Amino acid sequence: MAGIISVSRTDLAQRRKKLRRQRQMKIIQAIWRTFAITGLAGGLLWMAVQPVWMLKAPKQIVMKSGNKLLSDETTQSLLVLSYPQSLWRIEPSAIANSLKKQPTIAQAIVRRRLFPPGLFIEIQERVPVAVTQTRDNKKVTIGLLDASGAWIPLEKYTSLNPTRKLPNLRVIGSPKQYYLYWTQLHEAVSQSSVKVMEVDCQNPTNLILKTELGNVHLGVPGPQLSEQIKLLAQMRHLTAKFNSGQIEYIDLKNPEFPLVQMNQKDQKSTPKIPKNI
Repeated sequence: MAGIISVSRTDLAQRRKKLRRQRQMKIIQAIWRTFAITGLAGGLLWMAVQPVWMLKAPKQIVMKSGNKLLSDETTQSLLVLSYPQSLWRIEPSAIANSLKKQPTIAQAIVRRRLFPPGLFIEIQERVPVAVTQTRDNKKVTIGLLDASGAWIPLEKYTSLNPTRKLPNLRVIGSPKQYYLYWTQLHEAVSQSSVKVMEVDCQNPTNLILKTELGNVHLGVPGPQLSEQIKLLAQMRHLTAKFNSGQIEYIDLKNPEFPLVQMNQKDQKSTPKIPKNI
């Protein structure tokens, strides 16, 4: 019995010794980890403050629009940055938000570039679909309009795209007069088989289209715009029945009862066009 007790005490002592060694190893490992993390953080901080990680000039910024690489002059005109400054202090999201406030830019992605140090920026430009003409106090302002209704100053767009052709569609009137229904109208016009050259929004009670069939009166813009434009496509046969000079305008204010208003000298009656033509 005494031998068994002696062996048990020896075994317990060895276990205690083993546990002490394990605790000591864990303490040593924790200390080394702390030193390693502190050293790594210090090293990264040291690297971050080195002059090599500085944004010193616009030439360190690469800006692309699609597959097109923008010039340093254009890039500088779109960005508001001070030089020099640490690359790590620059906030890419803040620069992206600033770019999206530009009237010519729809989307922007900004990334830091480490080798060589700089910024890489990708932008998506707004695509104009119409030229706008607004008259205010005898002053005429020319601009551009994209499919969503965003207005783009002409000079801003041409400075980025000096060789790109402008849209053929023209819109006359203040943006406030057509903004609410522009997306619906543009979608219907762009899909129509009848060519529309001009949209006159000056009269809020009568939207007028200048088309290859002649002037078309649509009345107060509303949910029926798409139906009115589709009905216009069904009236292409009018060019075979009347000369362009005979028709004063086509009245589609009531899509259920489309009318053709003739010029006074040619007018014998005002034809009513069945809706199911």
